[in-house]
Amino acid sequence: MYSLCLNKHKKIINMKKYKIQTSPFVVPTTDGKLIEEHWGNSTGNSNVSIAHMVAPPDWSEPHQTPEFDEFTLIISGKKQFEIDGEIVTLEQGQSILIEKGARVRYSNPFSEPCRYVAICLPAFSMELVNREE
Repeated sequence: MYSLCLNKHKKIINMKKYKIQTSPFVVPTTDGKLIEEHWGNSTGNSNVSIAHMVAPPDWSEPHQTPEFDEFTLIISGKKQFEIDGEIVTLEQGQSILIEKGARVRYSNPFSEPCRYVAICLPAFSMELVNREE
């Protein structure tokens, strides 16, 4: 929200053109993965989603072919990506861009949790992820 104040002509003006997120939306999951969406469809931002995630050890998702680009930055641990049949593993401090239309499977087959930030353009939604059964 913008902060409002009166200028010397008693007009309302916007002083702050920023928003601070202090309570991200925690996406309900059944696989032990923590998803805290800071910005995205849950905040009315359909053009981008930014989420802090924690993938537990031995976690994986089904294959999917998203209709959005996804950037991932690894904060700690390791994460494995299967992208169009190729296996890629990232570690702390590394990042990746997976372009929309790629068939991808995310997993953490390692013994430590993986903390990372995911950014999707446009915002992540179940309608755009195209998960396989």
